Amino acid sequence: MNINYKYTILSIGIITTIIIFVADFLIMPFYVRHGQGGYMVNVKGKQLDYALDILSSEGHKGVVSDTLFSSAFKPGIVIDQYPSTKMKVKKGRTVRLTISNAERSVIVPDLIGRSQRSAELDIRQVGLEIDTVYKEYNSDVPPGNVTWQYPKGGDMLSRGMGVHLTISLGVPPNFFQAPNVFGLSKKKALLEIEKSGFSLGKVYYRQNEDLIPYTVLDQSLKPGTVLEQAVKIDLTISVLDMQDIFNNIID
Repeated sequence: MNINYKYTILSIGIITTIIIFVADFLIMPFYVRHGQGGYMVNVKGKQLDYALDILSSEGHKGVVSDTLFSSAFKPGIVIDQYPSTKMKVKKGRTVRLTISNAERSVIVPDLIGRSQRSAELDIRQVGLEIDTVYKEYNSDVPPGNVTWQYPKGGDMLSRGMGVHLTISLGVPPNFFQAPNVFGLSKKKALLEIEKSGFSLGKVYYRQNEDLIPYTVLDQSLKPGTVLEQAVKIDLTISVLDMQDIFNNIID
């Protein structure tokens, strides 16, 4: 689009605005003062069809010029009009009406387990807002992820309304959560155990041909268990045959 065309469109818009202004505020008042006219009838608060009938009976023509999404009014109610009831008009005047419409509703996304950043992006993407964000210690959900939301995922909520979130702070301070070391080598399992504040207890060996040799088959403390004091975690390690078991016992 070239510059001349843009200026042409802009000029047309300005001229149209000026014409409407002159017609409404200069020509029409002059026209009314020099002829038969009366105060504009009030149709605010009326259902649209009823308002149009009233205007028609007064010799006017009603047109919907704007719609306002609001929960304060029932859908289809006239909430504003122009000319207003304080203005004198002649018969045949076009009356511009603003009517109410139900607020647009959207589906609340399911945010449980999502990171806070991801949850906030999803909420805003559907036209909702973040309301209150709570924080709580939760050993079942990684730190920074959503543990609770209101309204829940799948509920309908008016566009622009807020969603409440609770974000996990992880394991409470001075508490210990057992790691999951299943399938790890003995060396890696020991590192995970010590990193979590626990220590290695007894090591058992069991013949198993389904897993890679010398990996963890079982652990004495269920993964995710939260304790106030650290304990020793016993491990069961897989071996191929009885000779391996004997060799590890000797070692």
